Amino acid sequence: MSDPATNQMRDEIKSAIAENPVILFMKGTPDAPACGFSARTVAVLESLEAPFAAVNVLPDPRIRQELSALSGWPTIPQLFIDGKLVGGCDIVMEMHETGELQRLLGVRDGAGTASAQAPAEVGAAEPAPLSIENLL
Repeated sequence: MSDPATNQMRDEIKSAIAENPVILFMKGTPDAPACGFSARTVAVLESLEAPFAAVNVLPDPRIRQELSALSGWPTIPQLFIDGKLVGGCDIVMEMHETGELQRLLGVRDGAGTASAQAPAEVGAAEPAPLSIENLL
């Protein structure tokens, strides 16, 4: 049968994704990324001044295991926007280059245009990055 701790971890991950308009599951923290892929993803989000929550997957291997089981994505980092998996570092970088990430986040792109529908919750959040490491 299922381990109750595993179910609790999965529920906490689902809650974190649902409660945070933009959340990055990463190795390390935004201030101290523990891998280059996480560092690049954080750098993109910070360059866009996009508020985001961050969860360090390193303290407990169950976080990564349950996250990958939920998302169907095996690698870290994983960026979620409005409850949906966007992808990992390569996808985030590509979307940033095309302007698609800026549109999803409702932030201004390099051309100075803004998304017509900026998510209200993102603008109301605390300044980036938020750390919710202790949530899980």
